[in-house]
Amino acid sequence: MSVNPNPLPLVFDEPRGRKKPPRHLADLDEDGRKQLLVDAGLPGFRAKQLSNHYFTRLVNDPAEMTDLPAAQREELVSALLPELMTPLRTLEADKGTTRKTLWKLFDGALVESVLMRYKDRTTMCVSSQAGCGMACPFCATGQGGLQRNMSTAEIVEQVVAGARVMAAGEVPGGPGRVSNVVFMGMGEPLANYKAVIGAVRRLTDPTPAGLGMSARHVTVSTVGLVPRINQLAEEGIPVTLALSLHAPDDELRNELVPINTRFSVAETVDAAHNYFAKTGRRVSIEYAMMRGINDQAHRADLLGDVLNERGHGWVHVNLIPLNPTPGSKWTASDPEDEREFVRRLEAKGISTTVRDTRGSDIDGACGQLAAVE
Repeated sequence: MSVNPNPLPLVFDEPRGRKKPPRHLADLDEDGRKQLLVDAGLPGFRAKQLSNHYFTRLVNDPAEMTDLPAAQREELVSALLPELMTPLRTLEADKGTTRKTLWKLFDGALVESVLMRYKDRTTMCVSSQAGCGMACPFCATGQGGLQRNMSTAEIVEQVVAGARVMAAGEVPGGPGRVSNVVFMGMGEPLANYKAVIGAVRRLTDPTPAGLGMSARHVTVSTVGLVPRINQLAEEGIPVTLALSLHAPDDELRNELVPINTRFSVAETVDAAHNYFAKTGRRVSIEYAMMRGINDQAHRADLLGDVLNERGHGWVHVNLIPLNPTPGSKWTASDPEDEREFVRRLEAKGISTTVRDTRGSDIDGACGQLAAVE
């Protein structure tokens, strides 16, 4: 494979010149919410009541907020709980336990979220950007380019919407709660660092300031923005880091993950190991299995060696059967090659699983629904 001659520019910051989403209480900490109300000429103490409705009661209809004065209710809600996104389509799979929603944001941008209910947990997979600037050729989202970063509240709203659906008993299995969040939807989370960290804090802040989730049940993925991985290690939030590696050698990874022309496999894996060393949290290595591209036995051996060079027990490899996009040359590995890949990694003492694929019959690959729309 040829090395990409045009290294990707680092897109770390908000694309300029775009109108920002309306300010929402999920964008702000408790003091910021009070101040926003005071600036609007409204009583600051109402911020806690609004937070309670949003994060604890999961209510967004002003008529249900009976502890707020009727004369001020609409004004308070529009000040701190503006509508951020509208569901365009929801598709179901796995007997209704997987629900993929296509959202339209205030400016017409399209993003997707997926709710997946298992026996022991319910996971929300959320988007952090409309589109993605990382340009990985096998990814449906990457083919559309980056439209814009999402705000903290737009990210949080995907989880709250899932929590509402679960609380209402709309997912088979009866009423429940969202227990896990994975930043594995559209976008590169660490390229929208400030908003993503804000969202993680809102998800893990105790109720009613936030959703009160465990940081250990939040996973932030990245294709390998090394400076941001190192920054995340210093945040003091014990989220799981998932590194989308997809190849153990620079020649192939330059082609599959263009940011590798900026940060090599060695630099990227070093940053992931540093995250483990700083936080004590085992890192997940994501590896999309592509037939004849990266699923050869010698690459399994090389991946094991690359990871073991930094020590043992610090990573878990998560092999992902590729969810191919229509007309793509990239396709899933043969099951026999997948099993051999697992066998070779386990022979080197590396904990390995194959991801349970869900939603393949509902344009499950991230970005497919938005692309079709």
